[in-house]
Amino acid sequence: MAKNAASRRVHEKAGYRLTKTITGEECTDGEIVDSLYFVKDAPETVIPRDTIIKPHTGKITETEDGYLIKVPGSKSITNRALLIAMLSEGTTELDGVLFSDDTESFLSCMDSLGIETEVDRENCIVTVNGCGGDIPEKEAFLNVGSAGTAARFLTAVLGLVNEGTYHMDSSDQMKKRPMAPLLDSLIELGCEVEYEGEEGFFPFTLKPHGINMDETTVDIDKSSQFLSALIIASAFIKPDLKINVTGKHGMSYVEMTKKMLGTTCNGNRYSIEPDASAAAYFYAMSPLIGKSVTVSGLHEDSMQGDTGFVKILEHIDWVRSEDTSDGIKVTPLANGDDSPLTIDMSSCSDQTITLAAIAPFTGRKIRITGISHIRVQESDRISAIVTELSKLGVKCSEEGDDIIIDVSCPHPAEIDTYNDHRMAMGFSLIGLKIPGTAILNPACCAKTFPDYFAYFYEMTQSQ
Repeated sequence: MAKNAASRRVHEKAGYRLTKTITGEECTDGEIVDSLYFVKDAPETVIPRDTIIKPHTGKITETEDGYLIKVPGSKSITNRALLIAMLSEGTTELDGVLFSDDTESFLSCMDSLGIETEVDRENCIVTVNGCGGDIPEKEAFLNVGSAGTAARFLTAVLGLVNEGTYHMDSSDQMKKRPMAPLLDSLIELGCEVEYEGEEGFFPFTLKPHGINMDETTVDIDKSSQFLSALIIASAFIKPDLKINVTGKHGMSYVEMTKKMLGTTCNGNRYSIEPDASAAAYFYAMSPLIGKSVTVSGLHEDSMQGDTGFVKILEHIDWVRSEDTSDGIKVTPLANGDDSPLTIDMSSCSDQTITLAAIAPFTGRKIRITGISHIRVQESDRISAIVTELSKLGVKCSEEGDDIIIDVSCPHPAEIDTYNDHRMAMGFSLIGLKIPGTAILNPACCAKTFPDYFAYFYEMTQSQ
């Protein structure tokens, strides 16, 4: 089928239509594989796979009352583990590694820096020969893609070493995200930064000269990654560096960083937890499909802040949960409370979109707070949420940096994802209540969860 024909609506009933052009090879005529979504072509995103939808993931098992699922490894833990293993001495074997756009970008940058790795994608294992803090390549060109962790973590390390010239570039999306707080700290510590475009953003060149001070200050208002980056880098380059923090931000990812530094600094084997951010979509899905959901290997003692999203789902009477031997299990609840709620999402802000997507179906008015920093992530998520919910007929508004969502009766609409993986995955849940909803450019979920829509289809095909 010609591309122009593959890109237009040709069916009265909405469905996944695989019209994507992938690495120069056009898909087939777009088999309809679901009754909920129509997916339009989005040529700005290229994904290294044949289709978005697979017949079976092999990761989902039906149980007596629902599903037991195995989600990929945590993106946040994977990229932290890669960096710590890279800077450590000796060999570290990482298992449970996530392979997605963000982690592939990190691995590519490690290769450019001369770090030796062995990659086993089939078994999700990466073996890293650490450099002991001495980067092999003293000049390199790096492109971090859209990976915020790679952008901030590698910039911190390369800005604090004793010598080198490192040319740093990124995707257009990452060029819009702030780097100034971290770069200002590096400049304060003695690194030269040459901007090739707008100051405080990619692209730029780093010319480090070692650390010439005993302390620095970093503002974390826009991202805690700036602090995590300095903590990891200084642990290997200047352990006694004092880092003063200004601004306010949820600290769950910083706590994750601190915990991991104590476990992977010396060459060994390290197992990466299942991704709590990925799990959150399926926990939120539970009442929409009327089945329980258990995520294998994810427990309440997880170091990931997004595990706390389950407690928020309980707070809004969406599910009840228990930590079983298999993992955290949620079971749907029949919500009978219509009192308004204010929910502080600062500890698991990546799930703001997920909460916003199910909010219209909770039967109560919800105000979401603690999320000002999500305006400068892959998209202005506050604006994107309100814009797309409004298209669906949901009564919602921005009040400062809060989102207010009222009880509504949504109708189908085309949802723009802004090339933001969390917009695609979060808003997909709405289609379970509102058939005919269209998710545009679903392939952007490849940033952190390439097979999300395969899982989604397998779990919802009977709905």
